[in-house]
Amino acid sequence: MITTVQLAARCGLSMTVNLHFFAALFVTAVMIAGLDTAHGAEVPVTQPQRLSAEAQRGKAAFEQYCQQCHGDWGQGSQSGPPLIHKIYEPSHHGDAAFFFAITRGSRQHHWNFGNMPPQPQVKQDDIPAIIRFVREVQEVNGIR
Repeated sequence: MITTVQLAARCGLSMTVNLHFFAALFVTAVMIAGLDTAHGAEVPVTQPQRLSAEAQRGKAAFEQYCQQCHGDWGQGSQSGPPLIHKIYEPSHHGDAAFFFAITRGSRQHHWNFGNMPPQPQVKQDDIPAIIRFVREVQEVNGIR
C-alpha cells in the first residue's frame, strides 16, 4: 500500500505542499457549504417598512424572548446565529423547525454557538407570530 508521503514524492510534491493542499481543500469545503465557523455571525438586514398585524405581535414577542441571542431583527449576535440567512429559508427550515427549536430546543448543526435549549417561557400563542415576524423580515431580504 502506498502512503501519502510516497505518493507525494512520486508526484514531486513536498509534504508541506501536500498538507497545504488538504488545508486549502478543507477551507474551501467550509466556504462552499456556506457555514460560518466563528461566533458573531451577524448579517446585514433590511428592515421591512411595514409588518402585518401578526408579525407586529411577533416582533414584540421576539424582542422579549429571542432578541438577546438572535439580534433586533434576526441578524444574529455574539450569542446566536442570524435567522435572516439562506440557511433558514422556508424550503430548508420550515415553520415546524422554528416551532420545535423554540419548544424542544435544537442541537448545534449549522453554527458554532452550541445547542439551543428549549424556551419554555415563550407562550404557545406567540410562536406562530414570532415565526411570521421572521418570515416577513426574510422576505424583505430576498429569502423565500
